[in-house]
Amino acid sequence: MWLRQVWDKHHEAAKFLLVGGVCFVVTTAINYALKLTVLHEKPVTALAIATILATVLSYVLNREWSFRHRGGRERHHEAAMFFTVSAIAIGLNLIPLGVSRYLLHLQVPTVSRPVQEIADFVSGIILGTLVAMVFRLWAFKRFVFPQPQARPHRTPQPAGPRSRRLLHRRGPAPRQRTSNGESARRTSAER
Repeated sequence: MWLRQVWDKHHEAAKFLLVGGVCFVVTTAINYALKLTVLHEKPVTALAIATILATVLSYVLNREWSFRHRGGRERHHEAAMFFTVSAIAIGLNLIPLGVSRYLLHLQVPTVSRPVQEIADFVSGIILGTLVAMVFRLWAFKRFVFPQPQARPHRTPQPAGPRSRRLLHRRGPAPRQRTSNGESARRTSAER
């Protein structure tokens, strides 16, 4: 009972966090794939590329699921606002890693390789993502998808091939009994 009340009150935030979790995994995987191969000397660039790719995925998932009933703007304006907010968030995401690497000098040869990687993970992936996530949730609700219930709710369509066949029947109409007991065909308007 209480769980339903919490869900009804915070369903957008919960969906946003789930999308964020998916994008977090995507960002982390791409970041380490780039950092451990072609961009091993440029960790900030690797994180920026990973975050940009995850942002595109985030737009699709947030628009079509998290904030599906919100809107209030034309799609191109909404997309422009989303990517503007996300660009600011990417900058916020990169600040802790930049501070860790270039202000605190938590990099090889000043520290060992494991310490560098842990510092990069904590500052870039954990702290940067948390700062950017809080900013995005606030900005998306405030600027990108400002009006709740702006888009109509979609009614679920019957699923499966059989339901479609029943809804769009072709061929002769089924026979019905009339009030005097005779059999009659229904017209297409009666179906």
